[in-house]
Amino acid sequence: MKKVLASIGIGNASVDTVLEADTVRPGDTVGARVEIDGGDAEQEVGRIELELETRYRTDDGYRETDIARYTLTDGFTIEVGKSRSVPTEIEIPYETPLTLGRTDVWVETELDIAMAVDPEDRDALTVEPTPRLSALFDAAEALGLSLHTAECEADSYGRYFGSSFVQEFEFRPQGGPFADELDELDVVARDGPDSLTAFVEVDRRGGLLSELADADESRTRFTVESTDVDAVADELRDAIRQRV
Repeated sequence: MKKVLASIGIGNASVDTVLEADTVRPGDTVGARVEIDGGDAEQEVGRIELELETRYRTDDGYRETDIARYTLTDGFTIEVGKSRSVPTEIEIPYETPLTLGRTDVWVETELDIAMAVDPEDRDALTVEPTPRLSALFDAAEALGLSLHTAECEADSYGRYFGSSFVQEFEFRPQGGPFADELDELDVVARDGPDSLTAFVEVDRRGGLLSELADADESRTRFTVESTDVDAVADELRDAIRQRV
């Protein structure tokens, strides 16, 4: 009877992932420990799945997606009332979005148990910018551009990195050299081991006709290798000047 109850989740095994840190940056590796407690019946665990997940906006609403997936162990038996601890490491890919605005990132753990409700655990992460991305944000602020929104959205046409989604940062001028020239500046950026690639869409101030025809928008890209804010501000200023 206990096996029957466990199959529908009553007295089932449980899982809890303990992260060494819940604040990370893209490119980091964080240690973790998966704790499994046996239930009221012996159960066969096929594997442990760890998924790094987020959600992004589409034309039909929001969609959850895996950023990365990790499979641990080749299967084992968890006995009644016994515990098992599985150490591991989770790599935070560079495409992981920052937890700004409405963006959430979490680690979901699932035990694959045949003929039973799979136990799950979800742990939220805070994802902060890398040093180069921080320098880019500070450079924008130095040019009078204030971060207005940050949202993950579908990249339906693969315009950026060939991913299913990107995180777009929208800046609006609050002063500085572009106060009278820009409506907004949209930035899609991804850091890597050696450099950061930034795609910039410049939305110039214009009349109604130019806005309707999208003639006031143009795109460019540049590479950031430095964390020096003044140097990055010069690069960002040059990229904008090419399009205004």
